[in-house]
Amino acid sequence: MMPSSSGDAPMPSQGMEMSADGQSIDDCVEALEKHRIACEKEGRYEEAEIAKTRLEQLRVHDENRRKEELKSQQLAERLGIEEAHMKELQEFNEIWDGKFAEFESHAANLQNTLGTRHVEEHHAYLDKLRRDTEPRTPRWSRELLNLRKIQENQAKMKQYTDAGKTKAEADQVEQKEHALWKNRRDTKIACMEEQFIKKQKMEMEGMLKRIQSGREEQKQARKSELERLLQRYHNVKTQTESQQKLIQLRLEKYPSGPPGMVSVSSPRPASRAGKAKV
Repeated sequence: MMPSSSGDAPMPSQGMEMSADGQSIDDCVEALEKHRIACEKEGRYEEAEIAKTRLEQLRVHDENRRKEELKSQQLAERLGIEEAHMKELQEFNEIWDGKFAEFESHAANLQNTLGTRHVEEHHAYLDKLRRDTEPRTPRWSRELLNLRKIQENQAKMKQYTDAGKTKAEADQVEQKEHALWKNRRDTKIACMEEQFIKKQKMEMEGMLKRIQSGREEQKQARKSELERLLQRYHNVKTQTESQQKLIQLRLEKYPSGPPGMVSVSSPRPASRAGKAKV
């Protein structure tokens, strides 16, 4: 290589991104460009050609470096979005699983409490029916009352044989009338008990219906919020990809990187699993 003219910078060695004194590639390019111009002016064309070749190599190398850096940066941005989205999904599921567990625990407690109250109320009501339902004692027929009167008179007259026969006849009538009274009273009590149990059943069904309605509302709220979460993720991902494509196009158009050629940080979805109405 011919000696360079006074004031010319030495030509950097091939493949160096940083010179020995810490110069950056841009500094090397600037020094090479000055050296090329000087060689061109002084007619040292062979040396100018070498400088031009090195300049092209450095620019290609710098362009590739910029592309690789941008590729790594954009990949990191996309991975960051995916990581944030997965974390948000995990938090979302943990929150809603907790809500569902709390809801089911509360629902089970309501069912148990109402069931216990129903059992207690049923026993108390049945005791009241057996105690207060009319007629509480049999209403004997005129026939039975007459037989007992005859039986009493026969016994007073010491007609014990006739009194015994009359008593046996009266006992049979009383047994039949007592059975009839008991059957009618038990039937009346059973009917009122059935109505009471039916009322309790309707109360339990109403509560179960409200619980199921609340359960469906929770499922719908979770579904709606998940759709919003996924839509936010889709929007962020789409916006990031568009920004990255724009940056790639700028880099291809301006390989050396003009002023204003900056990387755009991609927005990431914030974790915010909202509360649904329970």
